[in-house]
Amino acid sequence: MTQTSEAAATVADAPSARRSRVHRAWFVAAVTFVTIIGAAAFRSLPGLLIDPLHQEFGWSRGTVGAAVSVNLALYGLTAPFAAALMDRFGIRRVVAVALTVIAVGSGLTVWMTAAWQLMLCWGLLVGLGSGSMALAFAATVTNRWFTARKGLVTGILTAASASGQLIFLPLLSWIVEEHDWRPAAVTVALAALAVVPFVWLLLRDHPADVGQKPYGSEEFVPKPEPVPGAARRAVTVLFAAVRTGPFWLLAGTFAICGASTNGLVQTHFVPAAHDHGMPITAAASLLAVIGVFDVVGTVASGWFTDRFEPRRLLAVYYALRGISLLFLPMLLAPSVHPPMIFFIVFYGLDWVATVPPTLALCREQYGDDSAIVFGWVLASHQVGAALVAFLGGVARDAFGSYDVVWYASGALCAAAALMALVIRRRPVTMPALPATA
Repeated sequence: MTQTSEAAATVADAPSARRSRVHRAWFVAAVTFVTIIGAAAFRSLPGLLIDPLHQEFGWSRGTVGAAVSVNLALYGLTAPFAAALMDRFGIRRVVAVALTVIAVGSGLTVWMTAAWQLMLCWGLLVGLGSGSMALAFAATVTNRWFTARKGLVTGILTAASASGQLIFLPLLSWIVEEHDWRPAAVTVALAALAVVPFVWLLLRDHPADVGQKPYGSEEFVPKPEPVPGAARRAVTVLFAAVRTGPFWLLAGTFAICGASTNGLVQTHFVPAAHDHGMPITAAASLLAVIGVFDVVGTVASGWFTDRFEPRRLLAVYYALRGISLLFLPMLLAPSVHPPMIFFIVFYGLDWVATVPPTLALCREQYGDDSAIVFGWVLASHQVGAALVAFLGGVARDAFGSYDVVWYASGALCAAAALMALVIRRRPVTMPALPATA
């Protein structure tokens, strides 16, 4: 029997004869979208906790910022191992366990009385759980289930986090102001737990599980065998990638991306606006509006990435973000005014628009290892976020304002725009990975 006839027989044998009008990949993407929305609750809370924890326990903003920085760093450092664990144990199991860990960590904070407990619960547990729910999750789903429209799907799944922020930020800020921060922490725990049944019942690890081809593929792809040695593979891929120039450029630009979004605006925008007399609920609502336009900008960026050179897209995104951050200190005021609305819209469109072109460059440069490489690039994103989450709080304690942090972040974004333009255009050659037992 020829190879062609064998492939045809494989497709015929697969239970894919029943074809639905809508490909199953879109249902998996929808479940992933809802899962990321539910998990986004925990990312909406840290910026709302800085002032309440400072007032109740007397902890400095630097101390609270340190706990947030541990969370953000672990969010990134766990991601590449989570991608490898998904290859070993399946997407569904890893994500279900991660959501449970998030719920436990957030729920335990209601009994804390010391700063080290904040580090343990919010920093360690929620950080580890959230790292397994990072963008490596979206990348793995996209790589397995889609051959066509990868940029668009990446944009949609990336926007899910912003959609969750839109849903939860106004709710959590109202709970914090009206009922204290503890009910808000319990709300986050319940939101994470509520998503677990959806993941377990509806998410599938691979198109072959339901006898279908990946969306856009002409061939049936058998489900690969579980990959043992997940941690070793993640580290081995890292050691291979760090010997290539594009990795450092991608990691450097994404570190600046994290510093100027999760580390700076998501963590410190609400307390910075409150410093200028703006109510917490108003500031949190502005941050939620960023989430609205983030959805539009990220989906549009995915569409652009399918059609335009991703290096140039990254350069434009970082340059525009840097300009907007330089103007922000002049816009903060006790009330919301039109220039601030313009900033929110402009910045929101650019919030995580960098993700689809960055992931596209990882695929272009690193091929089959791209999900794990992207996990390490995401780790750099979160390390940058963690540094600014901590240093932003320290700067506020030292200088009495956040102005120096806004200006420094604007300058870093200009550097990232230049770095994006020099990423080479040809794929790298990765050394073969050693066999694992």
